[in-house]
Amino acid sequence: MVQDKTISSRIFDIVNYTLLSIIGLVTILPFLYVIAGSFTTVTELAQKQFVLFPTVWSLDAYKYVFSTNTVFRSLGVSVGVTFLGTLFSMLLTCLMAYGLSRRDLDGRNFIMFMVLFTMLFSGGMIPTFLVVKEMGLIDTYAALIVPTAINAFNLIIMRNFFQNLPEGLEESAKIDGAGDWGILFRIVIPLSMPAIATISLFYAVTYWNTYMSAILYLNDAAKWPVQVILRQIVILASGLAADTSGMDEFVRPPEQTVKMAVIVIATLPILCVYPFLQKHFAKGALLGSIKG
Repeated sequence: MVQDKTISSRIFDIVNYTLLSIIGLVTILPFLYVIAGSFTTVTELAQKQFVLFPTVWSLDAYKYVFSTNTVFRSLGVSVGVTFLGTLFSMLLTCLMAYGLSRRDLDGRNFIMFMVLFTMLFSGGMIPTFLVVKEMGLIDTYAALIVPTAINAFNLIIMRNFFQNLPEGLEESAKIDGAGDWGILFRIVIPLSMPAIATISLFYAVTYWNTYMSAILYLNDAAKWPVQVILRQIVILASGLAADTSGMDEFVRPPEQTVKMAVIVIATLPILCVYPFLQKHFAKGALLGSIKG
């Protein structure tokens, strides 16, 4: 029979819930402010320092941002790069992680050392650009995917997750005549969906936020992802010098409301994906980090 909580336990619960509620409120208030500000008129935003419920709702900022097909085209580019890039990265990550998780693989410690080395040192921007150029990837969407296809941190999490799976599963599969490919795609990957969902979210966020790679490798403004286009819109709205290639149709809008609308547009799509992966997120990240 469960005993009633003591007074000290109840006080602890009250203090705990209060602190967590305050922290949660402090965390979500900036998002609410940005969303409300994007729907606020310029006059009200100038008069009030903090707006959560606009007196007059306005869509001027969104009308400006979506006044041409430029933003829609860039959104399509970002969605395509995020989807294909995540699939490509997960395929390569799972293949390499599974190989490195096999204890009978010769030289796996040296390969892991090379993987860890890339987390501490990198070639730098110019050598990376030269490699991408020599591969013929300049001004192609592949330049946004191939150079960052495998993340060392994500690879280590997947490798550790694969190592934590019971060895008896593979042995049973081999007795039944399954090969390495069959074991990977029919047993290991289905059992690793929490980790795969978690790492997929990591990759998806990275590809969705692609900015520097697009600036370096894409010369054609029609191929820019949404993050680059939105930055150009903010600069244009601020009246600063900017590369306005493909953006001549825009007219200078209210600066502050456009900045907030841009933040909402850039953040909302990836936030819509997160709830579907949330139940796998903590489990996958923790199980993949138990032992190495």
